[in-house]
Amino acid sequence: MSTPRSVVLERLAYTLAAPVLAVAPNLYPDSPVNQIVQLAGAAGIGGWILAAKSDEHGAGRKILRWSPLVLAAAIDTAAGHTTGFGPYGLDALLAAGWAAAGYLVMPFSRHARRRHRPALAAPAPQLAPEAAPEPSAAVPDDGADLLTCDARMLWERAGMPARTHIVNATRHPAMRNDYTLLLRASETGRPITGLTEAAVAAAFFIDESDVSLSPVAIQPGRQGGPGWMEAHLTPDANQRRRKAPTDQERWMDKVGSPKGGAPGSELIHKTRDGVRGVTFYRAKMADATTSPRIDLAKVCRGLGLPEDDSCVFVLIDGTEFLISAFDKPPLSAIFPATRELLTPDAKGMYVCGFTITGQPVKNMVFQHDKNAAAHGLILGVSRSGKTQFFAINMAAQSLDGQVVWLSTVRKDEKTSTLGRYIDRQGSNALWMARSLRAAKALCEIRAEMPWPHDGQPHDYKPGDPRCPYRQLNVYADEFMTAAQDGDFGEFIQTDGDDLTVTGLKYGIGFNPAGQSPFAHNGFSTEMKDNLRQNSRPTIFNMGSPGATRKAAEGTMENAYDVPTIPARYSRNEGSAIERAMKGEADPENGVSTGGVAVMVLDNGRAVLMRSLYADFDTDLADLFPDEVNRLTDHEISELDKRGLWFDWNEPVRPGEFWPEPKEGDGDDDGSSRRGGGGGGKGGGGKRGTKSGSSRESQVTSPRQALEAIKSLNNV
Repeated sequence: MSTPRSVVLERLAYTLAAPVLAVAPNLYPDSPVNQIVQLAGAAGIGGWILAAKSDEHGAGRKILRWSPLVLAAAIDTAAGHTTGFGPYGLDALLAAGWAAAGYLVMPFSRHARRRHRPALAAPAPQLAPEAAPEPSAAVPDDGADLLTCDARMLWERAGMPARTHIVNATRHPAMRNDYTLLLRASETGRPITGLTEAAVAAAFFIDESDVSLSPVAIQPGRQGGPGWMEAHLTPDANQRRRKAPTDQERWMDKVGSPKGGAPGSELIHKTRDGVRGVTFYRAKMADATTSPRIDLAKVCRGLGLPEDDSCVFVLIDGTEFLISAFDKPPLSAIFPATRELLTPDAKGMYVCGFTITGQPVKNMVFQHDKNAAAHGLILGVSRSGKTQFFAINMAAQSLDGQVVWLSTVRKDEKTSTLGRYIDRQGSNALWMARSLRAAKALCEIRAEMPWPHDGQPHDYKPGDPRCPYRQLNVYADEFMTAAQDGDFGEFIQTDGDDLTVTGLKYGIGFNPAGQSPFAHNGFSTEMKDNLRQNSRPTIFNMGSPGATRKAAEGTMENAYDVPTIPARYSRNEGSAIERAMKGEADPENGVSTGGVAVMVLDNGRAVLMRSLYADFDTDLADLFPDEVNRLTDHEISELDKRGLWFDWNEPVRPGEFWPEPKEGDGDDDGSSRRGGGGGGKGGGGKRGTKSGSSRESQVTSPRQALEAIKSLNNV
C-alpha cells in the first residue's frame, strides 16, 4: 500500500522544523520564529482544554492531534533558557527526538483525515459488516428490473430518505421520465414519517412540483398502510400540463386549488352551445359535506375569461354549481310577450320571463297549493321595468278570468293604456284610497255571499266553477309615495295592511309596487311578511346591491346570494390600462337593464331573469282577453249601498273620509277635511274627532303626534 501524500508532507515538515527548534532560540533569541512557535503551542494548549471539556467521543484523539504543537513550544522554551546548546547538546537531542516522534506517530495525518483511522482505533475486520447493515438489507437480490435497480441506486446515493426502501418502480405509459415508486419503511412495523416531495425530487434531480406522494391502500396480495407510500414522479406530464393543459387540469390548477376561485371543487365537464353563444362549466365539490365558496372574479382569471358580470354567471345547486360564460350579455336580449306564454295553466302558473340560461321563469296568479289568491311584491327604481311587468301580470290574470284594478300616484301614458284593458284605473292618491277601501269592503260582502250549490258562503277556491265571484287583484303603484300623502296616506296604509292580511281568503290579491321596502315608507312588518310569503317577490334594479339585498331580506335562505343588477350591461373591451396611457375614452356600449329582475322562488332561491316585453307602442289587445272582466252585479249593488261604487275620480265627497264640522265651529273647509274622522261609509279612516282639544287628548303614539304636527300648517 503506497504512503499517502499527506503523510509524506508531514514527515518532511517535521524533519525541516527540528533544526529550527534547536538553532533559532540559541542564535536568534528575538527572532519572530520563536514567537510563532510559542503562539502555536498556546493554540495547542487551547485545543487540549476544549477536548477535555467536550462530552463527545474521541477526546483523547483530539488531544493527540494538538500534542506536536505543544511539545514544539516546550522545546523552544527550554532551548531559550539553556546555555548554548545545553549540556551534551540537549537542545539538538530534544529537537531530534521531537522530529522522530512526529515522523513515526504522525498524529495530524492519521487522526485528522476522514475515512482513515489509526490501526489501534479501527474496528476489527470481522466487525466490518455490522458498520453498514442497512445497505445490505436495502438492496436485496430480488431479481428487480433495470428501472427499479437504477432508481434504487439513486435512492441509496441520496441516503435512503426517511429510512425507506424502493420496492419497485413502474414507468408511466408513453412517458420517458415519468414513473411511480412503491416505497416501504426499511424497518418492518415502522411507519414512514418525514418523507417530503423535496426529498424525493432531490434524489432524482427534478423539480419539487413534479412529485406527489399518496398513501397505499391495502389490497389483496399486497400490503399497505402507514408503512407504505407511493411517490409519483411526473416531470414530462407536468411540462405538457403547463404548456397545453386539459380542461380538468386547468380547473384543478387554477380554480379548484386552495388559492383558486372555487377551492376544493373538481370539473365534471365543459360544454359549448354555439347557437346560444355560451360555454358551460359544470363542477362539484370533491367533499360532499362542504358547500361551494365561489369567487367569480378569480374563477374568470383562472379560466382565462373576461371578468364581466354581465356575461359570466354562477348557479349553485347543493354541492354542484354551474358557471355560464356568454359571448354577449344574455339578459340584453328582448323576449316578446305572447298570449301563449301568459296563459296560466291549471295551477295558476304562467311564464313571466327567462333566465340567463334560457330557462322560463314562472309566476302565479293564484296559490294552488294554499287554495287562495296570490299577492304580489314588485320593487324597483324609476325606469327599471315595473310597469312592463304590470302589463304581463295583468294580462295573465285577465286571461284567467280575474278582475284588475290599477291605481297610481301620477298619471302616465303606460298606465292609461293599461286602463283600457282592465276593470278600473286611476291616477292619484284619492283614487288609490277609494279602491283600497272598496276592496276591503268586498271582503265583508264576499264573506256573506252565498254559493249556488248549497246557498252557504265559503272561502275563495281558485279554479272552482261553483265560486260566485271572480278573483280581484288590486295594484297600487308607488305605494310608498301614496302612503306618505298628507291627506290620504293614513287611509291608504291602514287599508293596505288590512287587505294584505284578510284579502286572500276572499279572493283579493294586493300588489303594491314602489322604490323602497322600508317600513317608514309605508310597508309595515305585517304587510311585508304576508306579501313575501304569499307571492313571488320580483325585485328590479334597486339602485345598489345593498338595497336589492334589503328588498329580498326575509324571502331567501341567504340574502347575500342576491345577484347584482348593474345600471347597464357593457362588455369590457380592450385594456383599460392602454386606454389610460393613450388618453382614450372608454367605449360607450352599455345596454339598459330595464326589465331585468331578481325573482325569489318558493324554495327561497333567487333567479336573475329578464321579464317578457309588452310593447306599449303597439296594440296590447293580443295579450288581453276580448272582454274585460268585471265584478258581479251583486258585488256592485252591495258596494253601491255602502256608497263606495261611483266615479272615483270625483272630488272628495262631504263626510266621505272625515265627518263634516258641526254648525258654529267656524273652521274652514281645509281644516275640517284634514281633521280626524271615524271613517266615512265603508270605513277606512281611524282618526279622532276634529276639535283641537280632543286631538291633543288622543295623541298616544308617534304616528298621531306626526299627524298633529301636520295639522298645524292649516291653523
